[in-house]
Amino acid sequence: MKIDRLIGIITTLLDKKRIGAQELADMFEVSRRTIYRDIDAINMAGVPICSTSGVGGGFEIMQNYKLEKNVFTVADLTAILTGLYSVTDLVRGDELMNALAKVKSFIPADRAKDVELKANRICIDLSPWTGNKDTERYLSIVKTALTESRLLSFEYVDCHGNRTKRTVEPYRLIIKSNHWYFQGYCRMRNDFRLFRLCRILDMRMSEETFLPRESQKPQLDFADILATMETKIKLRIHRSVMDRVLDHCSYDDISPDGDEHYIVLFPFISNDYYYDILLSFGNKCECLEPSHVRAELVRRVRDILALYQNRT
Repeated sequence: MKIDRLIGIITTLLDKKRIGAQELADMFEVSRRTIYRDIDAINMAGVPICSTSGVGGGFEIMQNYKLEKNVFTVADLTAILTGLYSVTDLVRGDELMNALAKVKSFIPADRAKDVELKANRICIDLSPWTGNKDTERYLSIVKTALTESRLLSFEYVDCHGNRTKRTVEPYRLIIKSNHWYFQGYCRMRNDFRLFRLCRILDMRMSEETFLPRESQKPQLDFADILATMETKIKLRIHRSVMDRVLDHCSYDDISPDGDEHYIVLFPFISNDYYYDILLSFGNKCECLEPSHVRAELVRRVRDILALYQNRT
């Protein structure tokens, strides 16, 4: 990809005093003519590259520019390294390791320890505690398919447990709320879809390639929509589930109720997802109002009880 090559050339020139056109051509597996065009493009972008002919000649970034090449501050480099460290364990690949090496090459020797120390103050671990062990393998497959525009085939399990066979053109990887998805054009639905990796079975990458079509980023922010649908219900919770409750609401919505309990104004939508959240707190949570939510919880608890009683 041209942009990757241009960045690679700039990084190489920043690292080396001078390098010949043929050496660059061999390094990036292109012709000398392509290298000359790339050098022109880099010059037009504002990075001043000069050339020297004869023995020992080649391209180099103008010395004054190199001496003042502090493009990244310590804070910039720390932020970049933190982001790269957060994904290298989960999405492994030579590209990420090369990117880490290149970013580190920008760090002045006298600041390297300081930058590494600050970058390691924030740890972002996207790998799950437990769960579907295929996720990491599927991430690698999707990543390769994205790079090479290769079709993916798999079985997909929807939220009701129905399984369908899909052939999909992959377009982007997404992580949302600790879950991995990829967006692709589904040839069965003739439209773009989001696929959650943990719902995928037997993913395979085809030898068949596709011509990428124009796509739009999927809508991932539903805060405004949810705000119009949510209501506040009143719960009484035991302090032992406080940490889990705080995953769903603000501490401003919580007030003490004696030494062991709290009253919570909990954001709620009347659907299975939210009822399952309330039931997951077990006997550590009681819905006080409204009455219709309380009645529905009673009905669901009775259904669960009947399920177990019928097995005895």
